[in-house]
Amino acid sequence: MNKFKYILFDLDGTLIDSGKGIINAVKYALKKYGIDETNEALLRSFVGPPLNQQFAKCYGFSAEKSLEAVMVFREYYETKGILENEMYKDIDKVLKHLKEQGNFLMVATSKPEKFAHNILAQHDLEKYFDFIGGSLVDGSRVTKIQVLDHVLKTNEINNADEALMIGDTKYDMIGAKNFNLKTVAVTYGYGTKEELLAAKPDFVVDTPTEILQIVKA
Repeated sequence: MNKFKYILFDLDGTLIDSGKGIINAVKYALKKYGIDETNEALLRSFVGPPLNQQFAKCYGFSAEKSLEAVMVFREYYETKGILENEMYKDIDKVLKHLKEQGNFLMVATSKPEKFAHNILAQHDLEKYFDFIGGSLVDGSRVTKIQVLDHVLKTNEINNADEALMIGDTKYDMIGAKNFNLKTVAVTYGYGTKEELLAAKPDFVVDTPTEILQIVKA
């Protein structure tokens, strides 16, 4: 018998290794502002969090300039970057197994919903999900807390004990804890193990297949 009925997945760094496309789009955007960024660690930090927040945090962009940078980012991402991704090994098998066991599978991502649908469809993964929730391109519903609030309310999930959030960054852990959800930190994504452990996840896994043991716990 499964302990958790509702399984919420982050997208970037959890289901899909989408770093290449995101990083290339960030480089493209920065060049528009005369910045030729070569610090890979800094560029990797853009995978997961809301982009406008990262532009402000890493380069001191104003709120207005940060939103403008996101629009420039999308010039590249919508046509090229969205195709530069790979599915993590065994993710399809994990999702298939969870679905066959009767779990209600959802995506909760800070990526715009239309991009999330597109990427999951590229790998024939969309069929496993009962609901895909993400941010909106107008700049609203951007943070993980806002996205989770939307996903939980829309699906009328009122018992936090039945839900599990799986993600690769502290934003996933912090967002989930805001709603008293149990959390799984995956170490194969883009968040550092140090930052993940500092966010005090309930479970930690190094591979996708380990998720199955937690769901059954």
